[in-house]
Amino acid sequence: MNSFGQSFRSTIFGESHGPSVGITFDGVPAGLPINEDDFVIDIERRKGGLQKGTTPRKEDDKPIFITGVFNNKTTGAPLTILFENKNTRSGDYEKQRAIPRPGHADFVAHEKYGGFEDFRGGGHFSGRLTVCLVAAGVVAKKLLPGITITAYITEVGGEKDVENGLQKAIDAKDSVGGIVECHVTGVPSGLGEPFFNSVESLISHAAFSIPAIKGIEFGAGFKAATMFGSDHNDAIDTASGHTVTNHAGGVVGGISNGNDIIFRVVVKPTSSTPKEQESWNWDTQTVEKFSVKGRHDLCIALRVPPVLEAITAMVIADLMQLAQKLPRIYNS
Repeated sequence: MNSFGQSFRSTIFGESHGPSVGITFDGVPAGLPINEDDFVIDIERRKGGLQKGTTPRKEDDKPIFITGVFNNKTTGAPLTILFENKNTRSGDYEKQRAIPRPGHADFVAHEKYGGFEDFRGGGHFSGRLTVCLVAAGVVAKKLLPGITITAYITEVGGEKDVENGLQKAIDAKDSVGGIVECHVTGVPSGLGEPFFNSVESLISHAAFSIPAIKGIEFGAGFKAATMFGSDHNDAIDTASGHTVTNHAGGVVGGISNGNDIIFRVVVKPTSSTPKEQESWNWDTQTVEKFSVKGRHDLCIALRVPPVLEAITAMVIADLMQLAQKLPRIYNS
């Protein structure tokens, strides 16, 4: 399915080289002020071509409001936003159609959809669709006054220094991955459910909708396996539930405890790389050498922070709405 959320629900659609990509939100309260300028900052942060190591493909990415907005206010009806695809070079993909890129969705998409998939630019599997997630985050953040969501890169190519990590990829004529950390402050305690709708499971579910995410950890994460229980436990020191440490990452028993929610995601290296590789050619029925041509990110992690903030805002907004803690808007 291409939808996520219960009360604040998002449905994503489009392909990388189709006319446009877009997203529809259901559950947005009526009366929320919204206009094109609201989207500029986060969408600019996500864009390629603006920083070293990102794809040179540039799109205007101006939101086109199709439904759910009237006189710059949400109407309470489903809100649909489109982003046009104008700067495509589909010919780059025609040339390598028969050779699925290792690490990319080419092979599994071909198997799942019987060859009817749009393979240009990765089609519906492309990171191009993350602009829609960012748009969802812009709307969700407007519903979360007092809650701050900040994501940033902590590592690229195994290096704490981003420039050193990128240079490693440039020297190798290859791609690299990275780690992005996210902090959420101001979240009230009591959000989430034990087991299937825990805060961690919902954020994880949403995080894995971002292409190239291959791992996630909360708080101390995998380091918890090396700690004693007495060291990992977060001592509560106030009636509000504040803890001296935050090894749990702000979530205990699947429920927010009022402390900062802290988690990290692993972003794999870009699968499309100019370095020569081998893959199965389903036309010739042999393994062949090939090199990916086209415009691709040297390091996808560079563009992940605003997307990670967005999916986090989507989850928190949904949980707040389910807990009936979102304000009604209706301002005229």
